[in-house]
Amino acid sequence: MTVHLPVVPGEGSLGKDGRRRRPYPADVSGRFLRARRIVYALLIVIWAALPWIPVRGHPAVFLDVDGRRFFLFGLTFNAQDLWLLFFLVSGFSFALVILTAVLGRVWCGWACPQTVFIEVLFRPIERLVNGPRNTFLKRAKGGATWRTPLTHALYLLAAFLVAHVFLAYFVSLRGLRDLVLASPWAHPEAFGWMVALTALAYVSFGLFREQFCVVMCPYGRLQSVLLDDDALIVGYDAQRGEPRGKARDADAGACVDCHRCVVVCPTGIDIRDGLQLDCIACTACIDACDEVMDRLERPRGLVRYDSQRSLRGEPRRILRPRLVVYAVLLVVGAVVAGVALRNRTPFEANLLRLPGPPYTLDASAIRDGYELHLVNKSASPATLTITPEPAPDIEFLIPITTVALDGLEHRRLPLFVTMPASAYRAPRALVLRVDDGTTTKRVPLTFLGAAR
Repeated sequence: MTVHLPVVPGEGSLGKDGRRRRPYPADVSGRFLRARRIVYALLIVIWAALPWIPVRGHPAVFLDVDGRRFFLFGLTFNAQDLWLLFFLVSGFSFALVILTAVLGRVWCGWACPQTVFIEVLFRPIERLVNGPRNTFLKRAKGGATWRTPLTHALYLLAAFLVAHVFLAYFVSLRGLRDLVLASPWAHPEAFGWMVALTALAYVSFGLFREQFCVVMCPYGRLQSVLLDDDALIVGYDAQRGEPRGKARDADAGACVDCHRCVVVCPTGIDIRDGLQLDCIACTACIDACDEVMDRLERPRGLVRYDSQRSLRGEPRRILRPRLVVYAVLLVVGAVVAGVALRNRTPFEANLLRLPGPPYTLDASAIRDGYELHLVNKSASPATLTITPEPAPDIEFLIPITTVALDGLEHRRLPLFVTMPASAYRAPRALVLRVDDGTTTKRVPLTFLGAAR
């Protein structure tokens, strides 16, 4: 059985002695918990449903790495569109930066997959098998029991299901069904990925847990840079709560030092110590403190969502320079991304020289050989027309001038360019036009030869 050392207030899950104090959070109820459960349920449903929802004949999200085809909500991309991923990643990053500057670390507590999967799948398994916090800690003192292997067996089952849903994003539901029904040895690569994803989910959500947020997550480390005194955080009102004391003590503050906010924290920190990198803004401590305040018939909000400036009794600033800078950068990125998508052609046409000498020379003519690579980047069939731009003394030999391509199909076509040897003086810049009826792409080529 995993040893759960007692959480020491102020030390979190990683004690000052370097040993991990794996938290077993106590159960809590309240308005924020209900809101988070709704958000978690929506995120899980969306995540699990995207491979099922058809959009224009394909799953809403289907990343066919093997076929180098990518379908995103009706849009079709291929490997040559990979550069557009930069806008997706940078746009998400800037949006997260703005969200953090306004609402603090709300991503971690409300939408991060690490938090969502733990709270929706793995924490309920832990509660089902081991019971609430106090029951579990009493049992843990007696050593390992049958509950330990059962817990981890159910963790593995949950990780197995998560891995299969995740795999559906890359092989489609039909492909996943075929993989499941076939022998693992018939598709060792997919089976290997399934095993690796299951192991990753089991270790991350079942074992590593809060250590990912505390030790590994780069976003958690950037929190000190992204937050300022006006960003919303989960904070403790020290002016109202201090000095701590018994409820009947007239000279004490509102905090009765019950440690309820500590035992419900999934990272084991004491929110009363101020803003900490280990806080994932899950709001469990808010609900816990509100419960205590309700029982004592005192106003809620001793622990609440607020800015550090407001917690000091100063007015909070909503609009501030860093938000303006972030917003401007986000708008600029969105405009550039929009222009890039608008100028994206539905097909690719690239010209390469045929292997061998760059040109051939006979008694009367020079000939260059090329290979035209055509790619239909849309999911619908397309007909491409190849037309050379006229040039003096130049003759194009194109075996096929009209090419029909199915959705996402590609084809390579040889073509030759000749000119009289007596007319050649220097390399010539020529152009091929490739047209699909709505878009025309000019493909440059350089004719090489030897002057006489």
